[in-house]
Amino acid sequence: MAVVNLTEARIRDLPAGSGIWRDEQVKGLMVVCHKTTKTYAVQGDVRRNGRHIRTVRVKIDRCDRIGLRDARGRAKALMSQIQSGVDPSAGPDETGITLKQALDAHLSEKTFSPATSESYRYHVDKYLVRFRSRAVTDISRAEVREIYDQLKKQRGQTTASCAMRTLRAVINTAMRMDETISGNPVAALRVPTSNRRQVQALDLTSWWAEMKRLGPIRRDLHLAMLLTGARRSSILQVKRSDVDLAKGIITFRHMKTGGQMMFPIGPKLAAVLEARLAADEPLGSPWLWPSATSKCGRIVEPKEQRKDLPSPHEYRHHARTLFIGSGAPYAESALLLGQRLPGASGGYVHAEHLVEHLRPHARALEDLVFAAAETANEK
Repeated sequence: MAVVNLTEARIRDLPAGSGIWRDEQVKGLMVVCHKTTKTYAVQGDVRRNGRHIRTVRVKIDRCDRIGLRDARGRAKALMSQIQSGVDPSAGPDETGITLKQALDAHLSEKTFSPATSESYRYHVDKYLVRFRSRAVTDISRAEVREIYDQLKKQRGQTTASCAMRTLRAVINTAMRMDETISGNPVAALRVPTSNRRQVQALDLTSWWAEMKRLGPIRRDLHLAMLLTGARRSSILQVKRSDVDLAKGIITFRHMKTGGQMMFPIGPKLAAVLEARLAADEPLGSPWLWPSATSKCGRIVEPKEQRKDLPSPHEYRHHARTLFIGSGAPYAESALLLGQRLPGASGGYVHAEHLVEHLRPHARALEDLVFAAAETANEK
């Protein structure tokens, strides 16, 4: 690659196919001699915060179309952009994408639950605010490690790990959009996976004894959580209109997997819900689990202060175990919990078409749980 003082006459004399000739006067300007044509181009390194992002070459025009003076003027303008960290060869919407823009793109790529979207935004606005308006390509491994260590000290390992998982997911989305991002800086960290929840075995007889200490509404709620294994958000947002006693179905309209789920209730849970609907009818509340002290009009915290009763998610663990213990096959027990079956064939299984097929397994769990109630009453 020769460096010469380009002139109009010298450019005309450059042999065809001789390659690249750089200009002495204007940094980055070059003449590229192809086999049949000669073109002006400019080449430079895009740097941001002292870091080399990429080397770009931008075609200006053919030498027989514009003069050397015009080419030098355009080259100076392009080099000014390149030296300020702008890649003139990339689309303006994709180059230098910020973390906030990447987050918006990540949340728009697929449907997330409101709680998940809120969690992503909270992490970025609360813990990653120093990166929020920064170009993702400028976020270094050292900075990520620094904020990770800081979060571990100030907020604990769990919060730090969750924030890093959010940052990793958002940057992965940014990498699909901005080709100047060479790698994910979070990949340099060893972010531990969440510890598997340790759930003690449930003694149904003792559980019934503890249930007697609760008020009627909360007692019925705990029973429904165990017999359905529904997620907290699903069970708490059930309305009175979602309970169809004639068909023996309770409809969960707030599912983590999207859509809704029709759960087949057995006669014992149906009787409990029928009594609950009748007792709460004078309140005029649309919710199945009303609360006079809650702003939204329903129970929002089903977990009890006493450690003798499971948390909502622990009930889900117990329900899955007891479904299998009462004879439900693995696939049926998963469908009763609103889970999607794995594999390609699992996508062809529609739980809403299998309500009556799943009903005997839901009833078997009821029989198992209420048999323990009889033992508890005898003591």
